[in-house]
Amino acid sequence: MRKDIVKKAAVEACGDKTGDYHRKQKNTGGDCMAGFHEIIGHDDVVNHLQNAIQMGKVSHAYIFNGEVGAGKKMLASAFAMALQCEKHGTDPCMECDSCKRALSKNHPDIITITHEKPNSIGIEDIRIQLIDDVSIKPYTGPYKIYILNEAEKLTLQAQNALLKTIEEPPAYAVILLLTTNADAFLQTIRSRCVMLDIKPVSDEKIREFLMKKRQVPDYKAEVCAAFARGNVGRAVALASSERFNDLKDVTVSLLRRLGNIRRYDILQEIKPLNDFKDDIREFFDLVLFWYRDVLLYKAAGSEEQPIFREQALEIRRQAEKSTYHGLQQILEAIETADRRIRANVNFDLTMELLAMTIKENIG
Repeated sequence: MRKDIVKKAAVEACGDKTGDYHRKQKNTGGDCMAGFHEIIGHDDVVNHLQNAIQMGKVSHAYIFNGEVGAGKKMLASAFAMALQCEKHGTDPCMECDSCKRALSKNHPDIITITHEKPNSIGIEDIRIQLIDDVSIKPYTGPYKIYILNEAEKLTLQAQNALLKTIEEPPAYAVILLLTTNADAFLQTIRSRCVMLDIKPVSDEKIREFLMKKRQVPDYKAEVCAAFARGNVGRAVALASSERFNDLKDVTVSLLRRLGNIRRYDILQEIKPLNDFKDDIREFFDLVLFWYRDVLLYKAAGSEEQPIFREQALEIRRQAEKSTYHGLQQILEAIETADRRIRANVNFDLTMELLAMTIKENIG
């Protein structure tokens, strides 16, 4: 019973601890265009969109709702290309003139709405690029498609102006609203759009994608997939981030040696973390995942695959030397350190206290 409780606690402890790093990430990979067949996961959304094309029941407005890097732009772009494709299939052929224009971002009937102000999309942005433009019939394709990324930034006035077009659109108009927060929209807009929630992709699919398509080594793909928490764009960013890789190396080195470091040397040993002050919560996340591995190994032995696969022997050694109570103390110390940093407690003191707690509880 004790093992089951601790195993569950280990998994839950890591369940939502990677948000800070990912919220800081810009949309990675979102500008690339691909067909539905190239999209990783999101089978329910892809099936919905392809069925709409096949049955001729394409809505005039869609909301793609999901976090940054989740795949909203890729899904919307694939949908737009498929709608305009000259071969009239449910997946863009990537070969016809329409697809080639879309791939080169030069399709006259696939319009990406831009905005000058970084934190808001005003009524003038919507009026000039959409409302005044939508009355002009498509130049070449059967549809005129508008893609608005970061749509949660629409001002109230812009939303009200957009609502009129969504309520009475031309037959050829398709409006795709991409957002991280669908609740930011007026209820009247939400009720008139098809809502597509972009859900997390399984770690296994992300890991396979990184290894096969991005040639990421298996041990690195394992960490990136786990850290990404179902977000493909995030996993790609992590896999290609030298800074994240450096932080991981510093963290692993410290956690491997901490048990043998003398107490009065701890402050000196944690000094490299000063180079990662802006990313310190990612350090907490990595430490959390490390001791998640230790806990799971202690509870289930080799039945559980560690995230830090290349460190399996060290994970096993620490699991055998540590107690459940000690590992729980470490998890709580990580949470405490995170709260202290958020409260602007002295950085060196916070890191020293965390390191000492870990040292005292790893056997």
